[in-house]
Amino acid sequence: MLMSMTGFGKGFAETSGKKIAVEIKSLNSKQLDLNVRLPFAFRELELDLRSTVGTVVERGKADVFVSVETAPGAQQPLSASLNIDVLEAYKAQVTEASRRLGIAEPADWYSVLLRFPDTIHTDTAETAGEDEARALMEAARSAVDALMAHRRAEGEALERFFGERIEAIGTLLSQVEPFEKERVAKIRQRMADGLAKIPVAEYDKGRLEQEMIFYIEKLDVNEEKQRLARHLAYFMETMQAPKPGQGKKLGFIAQEMGREINTLGSKSNHAEMQAIVVKMKDLLEQIKEQVLNVM
Repeated sequence: MLMSMTGFGKGFAETSGKKIAVEIKSLNSKQLDLNVRLPFAFRELELDLRSTVGTVVERGKADVFVSVETAPGAQQPLSASLNIDVLEAYKAQVTEASRRLGIAEPADWYSVLLRFPDTIHTDTAETAGEDEARALMEAARSAVDALMAHRRAEGEALERFFGERIEAIGTLLSQVEPFEKERVAKIRQRMADGLAKIPVAEYDKGRLEQEMIFYIEKLDVNEEKQRLARHLAYFMETMQAPKPGQGKKLGFIAQEMGREINTLGSKSNHAEMQAIVVKMKDLLEQIKEQVLNVM
């Protein structure tokens, strides 16, 4: 079972006339990279929120957004009010300054007085209460559940993607054998033709045969074919593991597959075999790109 690192989840909870929403967006990353943005009143809950989200998300770059709105129909008290006493004191001082300095009093008193500090009193709570804290965690858990469901759906798509390409590489691997036999015969014939063109040449035919066998063995690709076939099977086996978290392991297997395909290409010395190797490399590159998205 694969789990993608890409996903989105959103959760809601209501309390005390407030609606708390938590959104989580995640992308691929080598490690867990958690970025949290939440209202000032919830700042003391950031560590708990990080623990709740990070424990489940485990890996990837995740952005967590928390927003708080007044629930529909709820009566929300005013959070700000004018400080009349302070305004009165400022007005008296401005009037006295106008008289003593011989400067006209302002035409628009409010635009002047409201620029002074402490003229507006705010009643916004500095920290969230227990009910709001519980609602935040409830919304966070709902968002995490939605995110993981999205990740699982993306993982199923990746399973189909990998399965199709692993099968295609296996099919291409089976097409190598006919060309491999043909290649050995051509190499023998080419070496024999080359010797025949030498006008006068005395050589030990037994030693020549040994050298030809040694040369052909160096070009043998049976071991590479067998190892590549095992890597393909191991990739599929790892992908079907019941617990998510195979991303790094699949990446290592893909690297080993690449080594065998590259060696197969360097030993092929045959146009049709090299064309097959190029197709394998293309499919493997597609696999490597998408493996980066697997947890």
